[in-house]
Amino acid sequence: MKTSRKTFIQSAAAALAFPAIVPSRVLGAGSPSHMIHIAQIGCGRIARDMDARGFLGTKGAMLVGFADLDSKRLANMAAWAKEAYAKQKKGKVEFTLVKDFHDLISRADVDAVSISTPDHWHAQVAVEAAFAGKHVYMQKPASLTIREGRIFSNAVTENKRIFLLGSQQRSWKHFIDACEYVRSGRLGKITKIQIGLPGDPAGGRTEEMPVPENLDYDFWLGSTPQVYYTEDRVHYQNKDVSARPGWLRCEQFGAGMITGWGSHHLDIAHWAMDWEKIGPTTIEGKGVFPTKGLWDVHGPYDIHLTYPGGVDMHVWDKYPNGIRFIGEKGWIFVSRGATRATASDPVAPGTALKALDASDVKLISGEPEVKLYRHGLAHHQHFIECIKANKESVVPAETAHRSCTACLLSWIGMKLGRRLTWDYKTETFVNDPEADALLARTERAPYGAQRAYDRLAKQKKS
Repeated sequence: MKTSRKTFIQSAAAALAFPAIVPSRVLGAGSPSHMIHIAQIGCGRIARDMDARGFLGTKGAMLVGFADLDSKRLANMAAWAKEAYAKQKKGKVEFTLVKDFHDLISRADVDAVSISTPDHWHAQVAVEAAFAGKHVYMQKPASLTIREGRIFSNAVTENKRIFLLGSQQRSWKHFIDACEYVRSGRLGKITKIQIGLPGDPAGGRTEEMPVPENLDYDFWLGSTPQVYYTEDRVHYQNKDVSARPGWLRCEQFGAGMITGWGSHHLDIAHWAMDWEKIGPTTIEGKGVFPTKGLWDVHGPYDIHLTYPGGVDMHVWDKYPNGIRFIGEKGWIFVSRGATRATASDPVAPGTALKALDASDVKLISGEPEVKLYRHGLAHHQHFIECIKANKESVVPAETAHRSCTACLLSWIGMKLGRRLTWDYKTETFVNDPEADALLARTERAPYGAQRAYDRLAKQKKS
């Protein structure tokens, strides 16, 4: 990194007093709609089932453009959104449809972006959008690598943008309740946290296939290495968009369920324990990685993260899907119950358990002594209100980066299979060059979050 690591990390904590950046047409007396204009980047499963859908039903927001590297998905999303707005009787709605997201973030009438791309594109789009003056709603996980996460967090804070990660559990009452009860000391000293996450299957077709004419595959690969096209490596052309795509199971584009669901559950653990600005001190992990087929993200895993104070966070695929806080006075368990984020999400054993439970009902009864960030809104609505009020969200960029870091440290622990010592202040391992080598990946030109940050920061300075 060209700037010193200390300087680069410190900048993420700066610039939290946001200036007046709300568009005048939103607050002006003559404003007819008071709308925040949003560009949806990525038009696949998560966009249709969660993010574009979420903003379509959000007061004060209007989707004005879509970007996707698959022209078929782009057209289908526009038709779907048009029909949805027609049902809301919004009148005639026209969208700008583009392949390249730069054509949307360069527009003066776009206030914010919703990033629902594959994981390997999250950080770069966030960096470029922030430098373009756009507020950022982004799906988790926050980044493909820890170094990439630091870059995106700095870009957002340095450019004083409102950011919200798609960690919708922070907007669900029972998760907030659980965190408040833990923070209030209901369990006494916390000794252990148990986190259960679902897994992904191995498999995937390996035969090379012709690239569909409607897909810009080289652009889609982005900063990751050039590899031949096969459908199970990308997304399906002739299945419903809600089908779980193959890229989720390829390490080239993500780390698997340790970041896919881990970003949700480890984030809740951080929130409950007041660990949002720190991280674990040691990592010990083991995992099984497939050796046959195309899909190579981890299978079964067993990870221990030790946090300051000696608290052991045990992340294990054999636990029920959720978070259990164990202390001197009992335990509190919180999960989604049987709720799925999307229809295609796998369901792990144990989802029939209560969404909020405890060893003694008194532990989760009455008013908690400590109150956390409660906004009382749907997650996407919260983002819009934060923009209008010029207010930090419930999951700002640095918080998103720190929870993703814990997930990626778990992945590194699985890869190396030995005890690692982490310095969360410098975001490096202690005397471990082999582990440090896994903090970043080589970026394929002309793509990459680091490359985008360096170019845009230089332009801004000049």
